[in-house]
Amino acid sequence: MNESSATHAELSETFNRDEERVDWHDETLWWIRAKRDKAAWQLPEWETLRETASQIKDHVLGNLHDYLLQFEKNARLNGISVHWASNAEEHNKLVLDILQRNGAERMIKSKSMLTEECHLNEYLSQHSIEVIDTDLGERIVQLAEETPSHIVLPCIHKKKEEIGALFHTHLETPEGNADPQFLTHAARLHLREKFLTRKIAITGVNFAVAETGEFVVCTNEGNADMGAHLADVHIACMGIEKIIPQRRHLGVFLRLLARSATGQPITTYSSHFSKPRPGQQMHIILVDNGRTNQLGREDFRNSLKCIRCGACMNTCPVYRRSGGHSYHNAISGPIGAILAPNLDMKKFADLPFASTLCGSCSNVCPVKIDIHNQLYKWRQVLTKEGYSPASKTVAMKAMATTLSKPSLFKSAGKAGRWFMRTMPWLVSNKLNPWYKQRDMPDPPKQSFADWYRKNRK
Repeated sequence: MNESSATHAELSETFNRDEERVDWHDETLWWIRAKRDKAAWQLPEWETLRETASQIKDHVLGNLHDYLLQFEKNARLNGISVHWASNAEEHNKLVLDILQRNGAERMIKSKSMLTEECHLNEYLSQHSIEVIDTDLGERIVQLAEETPSHIVLPCIHKKKEEIGALFHTHLETPEGNADPQFLTHAARLHLREKFLTRKIAITGVNFAVAETGEFVVCTNEGNADMGAHLADVHIACMGIEKIIPQRRHLGVFLRLLARSATGQPITTYSSHFSKPRPGQQMHIILVDNGRTNQLGREDFRNSLKCIRCGACMNTCPVYRRSGGHSYHNAISGPIGAILAPNLDMKKFADLPFASTLCGSCSNVCPVKIDIHNQLYKWRQVLTKEGYSPASKTVAMKAMATTLSKPSLFKSAGKAGRWFMRTMPWLVSNKLNPWYKQRDMPDPPKQSFADWYRKNRK
């Protein structure tokens, strides 16, 4: 099946064929969610931190233009070259131009969901530029010729035996060795040579400080630091929403980020980059790619508060049991389902419907994005714009008519109970999506209304 045209339902059905994988994917992510809860409950001020972060982000979104210009001014005073890109194409061309001006045909890259969003690796490959991802999870999916399935845990869908087979093929490790410690050591040796021989490094940006013109990159492996400090050219790629006003605000976000992502008190490395070292070039590319459009959507602008912690994915019952690739977008899970339609309503019209609207995503969001409400609102927008499936639109209109007319509702309920009792095959068949995974319930002997009339006093 061509993933570019497949829907979430079709792709998740593929993922669900491997029940064992689905089970441990679900259990592992829930274990991380539990770690997040434990880390949060250890801070009496947790809710105060969330509220503070949310208000800071509100303020930034209301003054984004001014803070971006302030950041640009201070970054340039620090000796950083600042570039602007309105979309993914411009971003990729800027990166390619910097590489070509420096005569580079190969480079290393730390984890950056923005470059995944812009499909930078594929673009550079088409221009004969070799890109090596240095985050361990990213390198694993790169070797597998896949995209990350999670924004924090890129290869969470992979079993250690599969990783061992990949490393045997590409890194010549012993066949059948799936020991995580051994495989990590092998990856370290493999990547060390890349760090020492690649002179251009790309990193993402977690936070950019308007007050100082510096930016912060958070990793647990130190790969961003290795790349940036050993390279002659450091390129940082950043969505324009990553701005925060002052350095002191970092204390709020750094305390929230790792606890929400993995249950850690703080990421192992929170590296500040403010100026290039002598003889080094440092570039930062500020990317819009639909963000100002989302900013103008009153119902959806809060999605730009996202700090890419992945907590909403770890708690989402749909994501946990459908896998990240089923979202056919760089950012998967609940947050991806409200960001993606902003880029292409038609292509991503299915994603806001891939949710139970249980609200767990909103409950764990460290910056208080009303994710489940936005998913519901996107459903309304997509339906009004004509992007929801025709069959679903017709069914919803029929249901709305039935529910709005008491007599029709009563008749439909009576007919439904009769058919389920006397001709169950009419509802228990492959045309009923509910029946594909579940047994249909036994029909009640009477409706609630009939029971109430009989038993009320």
